[in-house]
Amino acid sequence: MPDPFRHYEGAPLLDLPADPPGREIPALDLLQGAYGEKRAVDGPRLLSELLFYSAAISASKLVPSTGDRYALRVNPSSGNLHPTEFHFATRGVQGWPDGLYHYRPSSHMAEQRATGDFAMRHAGAPAPITFILTSIAWREAWKYQDRAYRYCLHDIGHAWQAIALAARASGCDSFASGLFADDEIAQGCRLSGDEWPMLLVEIENGELPGGSLPLRDPDSGATVWHGGHANQLSAQRVTYPLIDAIHAATKSHPTAEPEADWVGEGSGEISLPAPVSSKRAFGEVARLRRSALDFRGGVESMSLAQLSAILAAASGPLSADFGGGRFVQLYLYAHRVDDLAPGVYRYWAQKAQLEQIRAGDQRVAAAGLSLGQDLAGNACVAFSMIGDLERAARRHGDRGYRYVHFEAGAIGHRLYLAAEALGLGATGIGAFYDDEVHRYLNVTCGQRQVVYHFAIGYPVPDPRVSA
Repeated sequence: MPDPFRHYEGAPLLDLPADPPGREIPALDLLQGAYGEKRAVDGPRLLSELLFYSAAISASKLVPSTGDRYALRVNPSSGNLHPTEFHFATRGVQGWPDGLYHYRPSSHMAEQRATGDFAMRHAGAPAPITFILTSIAWREAWKYQDRAYRYCLHDIGHAWQAIALAARASGCDSFASGLFADDEIAQGCRLSGDEWPMLLVEIENGELPGGSLPLRDPDSGATVWHGGHANQLSAQRVTYPLIDAIHAATKSHPTAEPEADWVGEGSGEISLPAPVSSKRAFGEVARLRRSALDFRGGVESMSLAQLSAILAAASGPLSADFGGGRFVQLYLYAHRVDDLAPGVYRYWAQKAQLEQIRAGDQRVAAAGLSLGQDLAGNACVAFSMIGDLERAARRHGDRGYRYVHFEAGAIGHRLYLAAEALGLGATGIGAFYDDEVHRYLNVTCGQRQVVYHFAIGYPVPDPRVSA
C-alpha cells in the first residue's frame, strides 16, 4: 500500500496555528451562498483555517485485527486512499512569506518549497493564494486498478468544494481553473513524476467591507528554491497504461464552443417544499463529516423538506472556468422519504421539481446497481449522477471528461455536508454497473453516462472511529 502522506524531505517547515477558531456560520446557509463574516487577523491563521476545514486530519480509525490506527481527513476519498495533494502559492499575504508550499496534513504544517515571486500566472493577475490540487493516481490504482482515474477525479471535486466552502466561511471568494498547461504547471512546481496537477483554486477577497484577506505588498526578487525532495510512496509501483492514456488525452483543451444546442432544464410533476433549515455550524459539520459504512434500514425515514434542503445544497453555483453550464443531473432512488412514494425520480434543479421515472420499491435495484452494496438500499435515498459527457466533449474536448467528474465530486461534497448538517449520514459510491444503470434509467450511453453514486440515510455507528 502506498504511503498516504507525501512529504518533501529536507524542506523547511512552517507552523500553521493550531486549533483555529470554528466557523459559526450555519453550514446550510453557506451551501446556499452566504458568507462568513469573521475576518482572519493574519495570513498564518487564514491559511490554517482554510486547511483545517478542508484537508486536515479529523479523526482516526482502529484496525481491530492489528491494533493499528489510520487517519481520516476532512476531505473524503475513495477507499480513504487520498490521491489528492494540496500545494499552494502565496503572494502578498500578511505575515506569510511569498512562495510555494505543500500542506503536510500529518502535522498540520506547511512545507516551504520556494520563496520569492512565485506567481501562478496561468491567466490574468495572480491571486493572493492559489491552491494547486494534484493527484497521485498510484494511490488509488493500487486498489482499484484502471477505474482509479475516475476516483481521482471525484476526489479532486471533493477537495475543490472543501477548500471553496472553507474560503467562503472565512469571508473569501474562490475560483477554480481547470484550463491550464499541465506540463508547465508540473514543471513550475517541480512535481514528482507520479503526481499530476488537476485543478487550480484561487482565493480572493469576498464581500466583507475592506476585504476579507489580510494583505500586504508582495515580495520582490526571484524565486529561491529551498530543497526538499518528494518521499517515495512505495517500494514498487505498477503502471496502468489505460490510466496514462486517459490522462494524456484529457490534457487537450480546445477553444470552447457555444452551447446553443443545449436544451436546458425540464420539469416534473412534484414540486419540492421549502427546504428545512439547520443552525449547525460549518466548522462543526466539516470536521464531523464521515463516510457511512452502512445505514439503518427499517422504518426510519427522512422528511421531504430535508430532501429539498439536500437537493438545494447540491444545486448551488460552482465558480469555475468550466462551471457555467452544468453537466451532471441527479436521479434519485427514493426508499423512505415522507410524502414521497418509493420510486426513481429525475431532479430538475431550476424548478426544484421531481419527475417520476419508475414507481415502486427500489431498494433491491439500488443496491444491485451499486455493485451489490447493501448501503444503497438501506439508505433513505440513493443517487445516480448522470453526466452529459458528449456535451462536455463538444465544449471542452477530451478535457471535458475531467470536468464532468470534478462536478460530480463537488456535488458529492455538498451532499455530504448537507446531510451532516441535518443529522444524517452519507457516503459516496464509486463502484456500480455502468451499463445496467444506463438501461435501468433509460439513459443513452455515449451521450450521457453514470459517473458517481451516492447514498444518504441514518448511519450505523462505527465504534472504530475516535476523534
